[in-house]
Amino acid sequence: MRLSSNRLGSSPPVQGESAKREGVDLPSTMEFSGTTINHPQPLPSRRGVVLGITRQFLSLIALLLVAPALAQDGRSRDAAPLVPLAEVAPSIVEDVRYATGENFVGTRIDGYDAPSCWLTRPAAEALAATQAEAEPFGLTLVVFDCYRPQRAVDHFVRWATVPADTLMKARYYPAVPKDSLFAYGYIAARSGHSRGSTVDLTLADAATGEPLPMGTRYDFFDTLAHTENPDAGTEARRNRLLLRALLDRHGFRNYAREWWHFTLRDEPFPDTFFDVPITDTPSR
Repeated sequence: MRLSSNRLGSSPPVQGESAKREGVDLPSTMEFSGTTINHPQPLPSRRGVVLGITRQFLSLIALLLVAPALAQDGRSRDAAPLVPLAEVAPSIVEDVRYATGENFVGTRIDGYDAPSCWLTRPAAEALAATQAEAEPFGLTLVVFDCYRPQRAVDHFVRWATVPADTLMKARYYPAVPKDSLFAYGYIAARSGHSRGSTVDLTLADAATGEPLPMGTRYDFFDTLAHTENPDAGTEARRNRLLLRALLDRHGFRNYAREWWHFTLRDEPFPDTFFDVPITDTPSR
């Protein structure tokens, strides 16, 4: 595991979110799991006496404080408090793109061993309530992504550093140079999805399965995907605002730069990024 922050309690940039916090200055790089931690010399006191607590000791304390917020590994769902959405809201349609090749990378993403949506129970129950409100109007929720293992985010980061791999550029980021994906915030070292209470989704006609027009495809890297962008067109904006209103009523907030992206306001693990791979039959 590697930390690249300069502030105690800070995390790497979170995809689709602002994650700045204040704290105590730390060395710019700290690594562990077999890698040496490098630190500056001990800090002197105002009286010139060397303090007994060195920067290295402070950094180790920081590591203990930050450790619960780091990605938690494991081969079963026992390592993370997540539930399959299908157990809580079986009528919600699951179209998990990262378990397939239909995504901006163009291949199945690490950690998606099954096309299943997992969420924290509060998030799953809030989605179930949203679905219950949508169904009388002939609508259904369709989820594209839910909990996202940290290893999947790492896969995105590796992919973004390979300039020649632009297989899906025309479909997902036609106007954005691949080498600018980090700068524009489309790719980051952390994602709110890894906390288990963020979901990407849309609305569809429950009878036909046809998605409501939203102006762009899911995961379209462009300002046209901003929820209130007037260039999306009247029908798409109306559908985006309907989706946002439904989710808002049940405790989700929308990320304004992605019409499909919602996070439970009272998420139970706001500082924890899990790394449990998604399977068909998670262990109890």
